[in-house]
Amino acid sequence: MKLQTNRLFIVPLTKEDIPDIHRMNSFEEVARYNTIGIPKSEADTAKVLTNALDASKENERILGWVLQLKDGNTFIGQLGMNRSIPKYNMAEIHYHLLPDYWGKGYATEAVMELLRWGFEDMKLHRIEAGVATANTASIKLLERVGMQREGLRRKILPIRGEWQDNYMYAILDEDWNS
Repeated sequence: MKLQTNRLFIVPLTKEDIPDIHRMNSFEEVARYNTIGIPKSEADTAKVLTNALDASKENERILGWVLQLKDGNTFIGQLGMNRSIPKYNMAEIHYHLLPDYWGKGYATEAVMELLRWGFEDMKLHRIEAGVATANTASIKLLERVGMQREGLRRKILPIRGEWQDNYMYAILDEDWNS
């Protein structure tokens, strides 16, 4: 599913996007809060993306997109959604941007569109996001888009050899539609 905002194309992830995603995840500041660390090669990046790249039409539970500026189709980041089994009707989202595009509202714009799509088109009941407790920029973004902090998961994230705490955020369809 291709989505768009005023400034962005949000297009399905393909194998051709692996070099851009690898380059993005090679920045220390991008990898600071992720659990996979800095990938050693494009092959490592491809392994991490395997499920999102191989999602079939019948089982689209792991979805991935790249973010491109409408002006020139420039790659600026990645967006993902992991859907639950149908019984729970929810999903967890994640996002990463190249550092040159931080602080310009692109992540907020992309996440808002993904929430809109999730609630209005996919008819999800709940959308969640986890965030390292030290990741203040992402915490602010999640709160800005209407997500609420629901709890703390203690020492759940293995980041650079240490266990880190994680906040859980969520928004419900009734929050979105009110």
